[in-house]
Amino acid sequence: MTNRTGALLALPGLALLLLAAHLLHSGLLPLAVLALLLAGLLAVRRPWAARVVQAVLLLAAVEWILTTVTLAQMRLQHGQPYLRLTLILGAVTAFTLLAAWAFQRPALRAWFGLPGLGEPGP
Repeated sequence: MTNRTGALLALPGLALLLLAAHLLHSGLLPLAVLALLLAGLLAVRRPWAARVVQAVLLLAAVEWILTTVTLAQMRLQHGQPYLRLTLILGAVTAFTLLAAWAFQRPALRAWFGLPGLGEPGP
C-alpha cells in the first residue's frame, strides 16, 4: 500500500467514524455500530466493497444536509445564532462527499480493482 492509497482510505474511514458518532449521539446505537463495521470494508479489496461504502457515504451526506437544515431551523425559531452550526455541518457534508469521491481516484480504483474511467466494467 502506498502512502497515497493509505491517505485516500483514511478519508472514508474518518467520514464513517464521524457518521457513527452522529448516529450514537442521536441514540441510534445499532446504526452507529453498523457505520463502524462498514469501515472494515475498506480492507476488502473488491469492487462491491468500494461501492457499498461509497453508497453509504452518499446517504450520509444526505443525512448531514437534513441534520443541518433541521438544527438551523430549530435555532432560528429560538432566536439563536445558526451560522457557525451551518458552516461546521456544511464542512462535514463536504468532507463526506470528498470521501465518497475518493473512490474515483486511480489509487483507490487500483486498490479495489475498479475499472478505470471510460473502461467497461467486469
